Amino acid sequence: MKTLLLLLIAFSFTPTESLSQEIKPTYKEAILAGGCFWCIEPPFDKLDGVGETLVGYTGGDLENPTYKLVSSGKTKHVESVLIKYDPKKIAYEKILDVYWRQIYPTDNKGQFVDRGPQYRPVIFYKDEKQKIAALASKKAIDESKRFDQPVLVDILPAKDFYAAEDYHQDYYIKNPNRYKFYRYNSGRDQYLKKIWKD
Repeated sequence: MKTLLLLLIAFSFTPTESLSQEIKPTYKEAILAGGCFWCIEPPFDKLDGVGETLVGYTGGDLENPTYKLVSSGKTKHVESVLIKYDPKKIAYEKILDVYWRQIYPTDNKGQFVDRGPQYRPVIFYKDEKQKIAALASKKAIDESKRFDQPVLVDILPAKDFYAAEDYHQDYYIKNPNRYKFYRYNSGRDQYLKKIWKD
């Protein structure tokens, strides 16, 4: 009886908030560039384990670059997407697998209709593990002989990432018709369908 009473007292002082709170995931970040960031963002939003994506600019030295400056090709920044993911739900290697299926990896002068260094494909690694995974992934793609030319995607250490202007974020959701028109006319989907056949 005494033991039961002590248990009842202990439970009566347990904060109910702590029982109902969910454990929030600890997100890691991946930064990838593959041409127009409008087109590179949507595939990652669909992945289970991805908490958020942001489109923006990285790879240059100028602080707080704008779309106008980056699109001039003079800032050394690249249009890119920052992916916040839960490593307990999705591996970095899976994110890389999805990445290769979005780009033209043998073209480092731009992507599809978008030309210039600001549209070149790049994997920006955040740590040594990501670097090793990215190099292995690139080697596997190269050795697959899926492409008749060498893979020219740069693998570089991550620099500061600057989120693009609000109207660029989730552009495919905010402006679905304009997005679909642009994407179709870019030739991206036609190329990817021919290469991957799925």
